[in-house]
Amino acid sequence: MNYETIKKHPVLKSLLISLFAAILFLPFKDIKSSTILFAIMFIFISAVLLIKKSQILPALPKIRWAPPHFLRAASVPSVIMVFILLPFYLNDYYLDVLIMSGIYMLLALGLNIIVGFTGLLNLGFAAFYAIGAYTYAVVNTKLGLDFWVSVPLSAGITALSGIVLAIPALRLRGDYLAIVTLGFGEIARLVLNNWDSLTNGPNGITGIARPSLFGASLDKLNTYYYLVFIFVAIAVIIIRRVECSRIGRAWISIKENEIAASSLGINTTKYKLYAFGFGTVWAGIAGILFASKMQFVSPESFTFMESVLILSMVIVGGLGNTFGAIAGAFILVLLPELLREVQSYRMLILGIALVLLMLFRPQGILGGFKSVHFRR
Repeated sequence: MNYETIKKHPVLKSLLISLFAAILFLPFKDIKSSTILFAIMFIFISAVLLIKKSQILPALPKIRWAPPHFLRAASVPSVIMVFILLPFYLNDYYLDVLIMSGIYMLLALGLNIIVGFTGLLNLGFAAFYAIGAYTYAVVNTKLGLDFWVSVPLSAGITALSGIVLAIPALRLRGDYLAIVTLGFGEIARLVLNNWDSLTNGPNGITGIARPSLFGASLDKLNTYYYLVFIFVAIAVIIIRRVECSRIGRAWISIKENEIAASSLGINTTKYKLYAFGFGTVWAGIAGILFASKMQFVSPESFTFMESVLILSMVIVGGLGNTFGAIAGAFILVLLPELLREVQSYRMLILGIALVLLMLFRPQGILGGFKSVHFRR
């Protein structure tokens, strides 16, 4: 029985979803509660799927509405104003959550270039995140370099490591490439864990300096919030420009059909190297922001599950959509915090929500929407 068979039978599909949710719920409650949850979900999902398949409801006419020009012109300044004013209305806890969401936005944007634009599955992206963080931690604590000097240094070393990995790995495709990147991620973590003379091993590196600007330390959360989202805005502008360029079009053509792209004269190896180098730059910048915020780094912050979380953000938002990567990062960082009141069930609810999203909208939240308009 494959996925296509399940997809054609709504009752079987709802049965499997409900059973999966009930099994996950069982460790938290007794069999009776799990059975009730199974029955409610089975009835509800079956009804929704059967109504959708039988088309009992009349098809609604497609309404195409384009917002007026003044609304489109005011949308970007409005969003910017909201982000500027948020620190004045939120407490430190929510500011901290937003800062972490901004760091994960940079990571999701970087991975989206590799996976979403070029179609190269990378399961070890947290390794580049770690390289950026540890580069700043080492050069700051041992050499005394400040944040602003370390930003291009960390980004450059991370991009170089991405290209070095890509040179042998790009001979592989699909699952084999994913396994190689997974192995690289674990190797990087083990090296950081065992190179005591440089990384201090499992104890990590402490005493990392916060960034300063014109002699004033950016040690408060509200100032650090602005710093992180300035980097996110710069990343979006640059990535969008590259996405609309010849390089971006080459990436998308490689993702759609590599053989056809190669037959049209596109040097696929060169553009894949560009994707790895450019994508890992943002992981390095995210790493330096994380290290300077926490003032401490250790190998435990860069495990395989971190790579899975970043990949989940890209998939949830919509592969190949720049703003989808931002939305996915924001949701997967914010949603567990909003569910903190139901501490015992929050990861269960998050897991079920992700499964339902992948079943009912596998292309992601913003997947299918064009995020780029090519120009001649």
